[in-house]
Amino acid sequence: MIEIKDISQAYGDFKVLDQINLTIRDNQITALIGANGAGKSTLLGVLSRLLTPTKGDILLDGVPLSEMKTKDIAKKIAILKQTNQLHIRITIRDLVSFGRFPHSQGRLKAEDIEKIEEALVYMNIKNIEHRYLDELSGGQRQRAYIAMILAQDTKYIFLDEPLNNLDMRYAVEMMTILQKMVKELGKTIVVVMHDINFAAAFSDYIIAMKDGKIVEEGTIDYMMDKKILDHIFDHDFCIAGVNGRKVCIYYNHQGIAFEEQVKGENV
Repeated sequence: MIEIKDISQAYGDFKVLDQINLTIRDNQITALIGANGAGKSTLLGVLSRLLTPTKGDILLDGVPLSEMKTKDIAKKIAILKQTNQLHIRITIRDLVSFGRFPHSQGRLKAEDIEKIEEALVYMNIKNIEHRYLDELSGGQRQRAYIAMILAQDTKYIFLDEPLNNLDMRYAVEMMTILQKMVKELGKTIVVVMHDINFAAAFSDYIIAMKDGKIVEEGTIDYMMDKKILDHIFDHDFCIAGVNGRKVCIYYNHQGIAFEEQVKGENV
């Protein structure tokens, strides 16, 4: 379990995170949502100690991150940020091998090679392991990066907008893989997302940020609420019921609340 205790992060007089108190529950997907500039990516950076908070601390399974060595944190927490994308010519296998660095320090042993093989097979890219990243489709490339994270063999995985630049098919595929990682491998995943409907469809819990603060958090049914989403994004949303689930309608050209249109449905 990860416990965030009174975390603040500031650059000069500008507060990016403002007194965050939060618990990340184990063995589930937690989605972080909010408008651009809400502090989502900064929170991921602080959670993984890529950034040092101005105030507060984070407990990882009861131990303060501030008391842990960087290499020990890297054995428990893996993070894939948008800026992690490499711009050098490298094969899939070499990329996935990077995930073992916290354990091997660059000297791969039999255990490291086994973890690399397992990650390649799990992400279904073993048959293309010798291809270069610049030869891959967007979906294949993202699979390779997730395989690198898997090879790191951590309990906690943080992903910063992993669906960026993926079409609908690959975005659904990626979120389905993350769900499998939770169920089959016991991972705890925190993912920054922009698409509310993807968050509702694939996550177990949603945390909403605005202006560097946690403004709402809860189950999917609770968070898929017009008042909550209107406040978070400063936008006029409609919530509709489809096959017994709530979905967010971003625009209603008729100007009629979808809640009224779907009245009587099981939402």
